[in-house]
Amino acid sequence: MEELIEEFLNFLSAERGLAKNSIDSYRRDLRKFAAFLNKKGISSPKNINRDEIDLFLYALKKGGSGQKALCANSISRNLAALRMFYRYLINQHYVKENPMDLVDSPKLWKRIPDVLSAEEVERILDSPKPKGWQGLRDKACLELMYACGLRVSEIINLELNDIDLEVGFLKCTGKGRKQRIVPLGSKAKEAVKKYLKDSRPKISKGNLAKKLFITRLGRGMSRQNFWKMIRFYVRTAGVTKHVSPHTLRHSFATHLLEGGADLRVVQELLGHADIATTQIYTHVDQSRLKKIHKQFHPRG
Repeated sequence: MEELIEEFLNFLSAERGLAKNSIDSYRRDLRKFAAFLNKKGISSPKNINRDEIDLFLYALKKGGSGQKALCANSISRNLAALRMFYRYLINQHYVKENPMDLVDSPKLWKRIPDVLSAEEVERILDSPKPKGWQGLRDKACLELMYACGLRVSEIINLELNDIDLEVGFLKCTGKGRKQRIVPLGSKAKEAVKKYLKDSRPKISKGNLAKKLFITRLGRGMSRQNFWKMIRFYVRTAGVTKHVSPHTLRHSFATHLLEGGADLRVVQELLGHADIATTQIYTHVDQSRLKKIHKQFHPRG
């Protein structure tokens, strides 16, 4: 089972171009399944039917044996991993029947993402002090993330030649190694120019690092670096909401739609393969309208 899982993960990486984080997620979920089967004395995927799948999903929901009970979203993710795994096994003729065919996904609530108001975003973006290399770098990071709606993985992997300040566009690589071109705003262009002129040369120390945003050691920023930076400036700005790096991406999309942008355009800017993923932001806008109506209408 372990060998087949690793073969499948190599396929996802080499043929499907999935990012390392996605591969790691598949590995965790499938190893969880393999451990469950091992306890039942099952070592081959050929000997599995729908009953075993149902018992596994029930175990995920119930928890126990050192494992916490999972919510519907997490169970659905595990189920998606199993569907992909068995589709691969069928295509490679390792198994003849797919036990996943008759398994239903758990019903999911549509979760509306947390977003910031335009005023809250302004306060966070204005928090980095323009004095010193770090303030200039952090200002450029935050401005670019909000201006372009980038994911954390996308912004920390940006390279110097991915951004064209003269034309006003950047090229980023998203999920599945899909590339997209995103326009820069004037504030983001100004912040990045200042960072490249007055900050990055001081910390690169002659290092030929390709990454656009680097640490004081001249290396590319990590996800942890970015998380710490966001938390620091959220506190500095006095914003009390829970804010993650992805919150700026959610806010980017919501503010565009509130301003009248077309949903298809927002889909392209975010790099969503399916417009249904982008449509969640229309629910954000509608919930905001209902809140305003209730607050200000005499019969709200």
